[in-house]
Amino acid sequence: MNFTFAKAISALFLFLLFVASCATKKPVAKSIKKSTTTKPVTTPKTETEKPVAKLALPEVNREFRAAWIATVANINWPSKNSLSTQQQKDEAIKILDLLKEANFNAVIFQARPSADAMYRSVLEPWSYFLTGAIGKAPTPFYDPLEFWIKESHERGMELHVWLNPYRAHHTTGGPITAESIVKKMPEQIIKLRNGMYWMDPSDEKTQDHTAMVIRDLVKRYDIDAIHIDDYFYPYKEYNGGKDFPDNRTWDDYLKRGGNLTRADFRRANVNKFIKRIHEEIKTEKSNVKFGISPFGIWKPGFPEGIKGTSQYDELYADAKLWLNQGWLDYFSPQLYWKNEGPQSFPALLNWWEGENTMKRHLWPGLNTIGMREVTDRPTEIVNQINTTRNILKDNAGTIHYSVDGLSKNPTMYNAVKNSYQKKALVPTTPWIKTQPLGKPILFAESTSISTNLRWNSPEPAKVFQWILYIKYGETWETEIIEKNLNSKILPLSRNGKKLNMVAVKSVDRLGNESEYEAKNL
Repeated sequence: MNFTFAKAISALFLFLLFVASCATKKPVAKSIKKSTTTKPVTTPKTETEKPVAKLALPEVNREFRAAWIATVANINWPSKNSLSTQQQKDEAIKILDLLKEANFNAVIFQARPSADAMYRSVLEPWSYFLTGAIGKAPTPFYDPLEFWIKESHERGMELHVWLNPYRAHHTTGGPITAESIVKKMPEQIIKLRNGMYWMDPSDEKTQDHTAMVIRDLVKRYDIDAIHIDDYFYPYKEYNGGKDFPDNRTWDDYLKRGGNLTRADFRRANVNKFIKRIHEEIKTEKSNVKFGISPFGIWKPGFPEGIKGTSQYDELYADAKLWLNQGWLDYFSPQLYWKNEGPQSFPALLNWWEGENTMKRHLWPGLNTIGMREVTDRPTEIVNQINTTRNILKDNAGTIHYSVDGLSKNPTMYNAVKNSYQKKALVPTTPWIKTQPLGKPILFAESTSISTNLRWNSPEPAKVFQWILYIKYGETWETEIIEKNLNSKILPLSRNGKKLNMVAVKSVDRLGNESEYEAKNL
């Protein structure tokens, strides 16, 4: 071939290659500066992901399930006041694991058994029941209340701080030393005939001191509720049947022109204290609940046929007024009697429900450990749980006294566990207003046999639990998950049904659910 002709053919070939290349190349857009505002970056959907239609997710189970953990006299924890720090922690973990396994969702922990502290306090001394000496800290040091809060929350359980507002020293509380509140507030404290010491509920310094203790607990600790029990003015047998010796405050009241009867004067001071505590808790942290567990009978004859002690006349506690006025978030009358008889459990529960005009939570206390005149206590307790569900419907709940009735009685434990077969969220508290949680973020990565789920929240610090919804075939399953768990691997098929959709919600400290995030699979 002629060299000149070959050169021409080569040039023509390069020209045609260039033209073909230009025809397939996308034009380059010119850079046009429109605005300095940055648009949010969105993650494009994968080819297999389909948009999710609005879902009708199943309702999650709700019921308040709690147990009292008594520390006074080493009733429940610690089992002895001579245990090491590690032994105390081990016992606490054992109790919490036992309750978690039975699907409980709250513990009522007695952090102040008798004007002393199961926590670090500058207001009251370390408890004798913790270390065997009033004012002696645990060694090696730890804060028991802080430990109980952390371990309860990690298991998806609320921690309610239980305290006695007026008891100053228990008969089993060891020798009274200079560290004791009995020595530090001698004018406000009275010795009873059974050996207990009691703060005068009508003394303003008593009210101020106990209120300060409660504010301190709410302020410094990540608790879910403050809980007080049935001890206001002491039961008469504590003072040998004699009247409470509060002559000093009563005489002072009369000198200032007071015109109430002595009984009304006492009730008025307890009422004032209850209302004050409720308001001060809400001022400090509005999300912290206030619960009261009074003696189960307001007055004999209410309802008709009921016999027994009158808390109104003996303890000077007008618990019906507190419930009527809504000075609390939950009300747990100690209905420690069987279903039939002069203290009928269902009759009393129905009566209290009729008095619940502000529609607060009504979660009765059950005598899981010592109900009298009952041959089959586990069956009786299960029947009472069911009675509560029938009367209270979607706002059901119970508190068991005490955890020893479960931990030391396998038959009772298994019966209660069977009643609580599925996990439950606590009922919501709609009168406590909170900002709704943001919608969760959900990721799903599939292999040939499984899907790996991961989820989170734009506000992780506000999340207390998660609800995971899983759909195989046409059936939804729900799962309540602790806040620290945010991943799960699911098989793509189960029992011949294909996994086709998942969704997740976050739940806050008051049981409120966020909007859901869902994915088709």
